[in-house]
Amino acid sequence: MDQTLYHYSLCIALPLMLFFGFHLLLASVPEQKRSSGFLLSRRLMGTALLILAANYSIHFFFSIRLTDQNDAIIVNMVTYFLCYWLFASAMMALLDRKYLSGRRFACHIALWITYSALACGGSFLPDRARTWALVFLALLLLTYGILLSLRLLRTYYRSVRMFRNTHSDDIGQYIRWLSVFTYWAIIFGVSCAVLTFLPDRYVFIWVLSAVPFYIYLYCCYQNYAFFYDKVDEAFQEDTGIINDNEDPTVRECRNDVPEYHFDIAPRLDAWVAEEAYLTPGITLNDLSSRICTNRTYLSEYINSVYHKPFRDWITDLRIEYAKRLMKEEPQLQIQEVSLMSGFLSLSHFSRTFSAKEGCSPARWRRANL
Repeated sequence: MDQTLYHYSLCIALPLMLFFGFHLLLASVPEQKRSSGFLLSRRLMGTALLILAANYSIHFFFSIRLTDQNDAIIVNMVTYFLCYWLFASAMMALLDRKYLSGRRFACHIALWITYSALACGGSFLPDRARTWALVFLALLLLTYGILLSLRLLRTYYRSVRMFRNTHSDDIGQYIRWLSVFTYWAIIFGVSCAVLTFLPDRYVFIWVLSAVPFYIYLYCCYQNYAFFYDKVDEAFQEDTGIINDNEDPTVRECRNDVPEYHFDIAPRLDAWVAEEAYLTPGITLNDLSSRICTNRTYLSEYINSVYHKPFRDWITDLRIEYAKRLMKEEPQLQIQEVSLMSGFLSLSHFSRTFSAKEGCSPARWRRANL
């Protein structure tokens, strides 16, 4: 084994892990975010990174990989088991404040202690039995990580669906990095489980493979600080909203139309005729207050009548308005059309328009003048 390359890789990874961990754990947070899930998430993620840094320190200062490869693998897997839960809990804290309960905390700590006991017991087995024990422990670790990831992804997609039903702006774009991170974490977790079994001369790959993963994680947390208020406010507004996941075709099969539909329809038509949907940042709460109805009824009405969630319905209205505007006033710049149509940015307008019309706004205007 090339000890120089191994130690150099640890010298690169260890300072980064320590910096990221301490910064997420101890760095000051804006006052408005201190009582939120954002602070809890940062602390959990910082703790996880410091635990991983401690693992790297053991490898660096005691060179356990050079003395006993199997013991080194056991130390890695025990560390990963705890960090998997901390990573998942940190992500869930951003999506569900009630997730990290005392009962759940005790349950996962008990699982980690049990896993650690199994790992320690496996280290005393004969060589052949120890190899099979390591494979069994790796499979347990992989299963645990996948289960945590699936729980996180379900919560993420449920949140995105909720935002689509209640906000005209794409609030989901601010938390999209959570799904990217989770998929990357699954791939990284599987690769770590494999790479930790690499022959000694390639073990530096296991160390260096973690560096881009944690750089991405740290940058995401830094960027997310600018948008967390918008997401947190949306979560607070949407607590208790009905889950509109029922297939619209099922509703169509019903002969009974709720009475409140006849009350909402003329009010909503009048609101659309006023072109009030051009107001940037309009939410389901805003609209329900404007037309004096219950937001749960309004959400159900939009989904059942228009067969689309609130955001898609508002977006379609804005796109149609933008198309009329480009035909009637061709001298307008695309950016002006974007702002007048209620979109918060030109990039969002162009992306949304292209997705719905199959071409950019500028190309559509040239083709329809």
